[in-house]
Amino acid sequence: MKAERIFIVLFVVGTVLPLSAFLPWLSENGFDAPRFIEDLFANPISSFFAWDVIVSASATLVFIWIEGKRLSIKRLWVPSLACLCVGVSSGLPLFLWMRSRQLDRKTI
Repeated sequence: MKAERIFIVLFVVGTVLPLSAFLPWLSENGFDAPRFIEDLFANPISSFFAWDVIVSASATLVFIWIEGKRLSIKRLWVPSLACLCVGVSSGLPLFLWMRSRQLDRKTI
């Protein structure tokens, strides 16, 4: 399978799975930021995953903007928004798909 197809599959899975957990929570609690933070850091294992995702998302956003500018990729706001609104599992594969397409264009 081509890398671009793998990245798109990972983008879809990385968007659907996190949202399938978050949307029921959102429908039950609404936009309750204090409750979200409380639930996010409810115990040591959830705190471990929360900090891992926060640092990974920060690194991913920096990578998207540095690498995206270097390769002149347009619409970098799209994977950045996916990363911020869904998570690294959505934003990173989307950016890697965009990057792969851009690199293919430059080699043609």
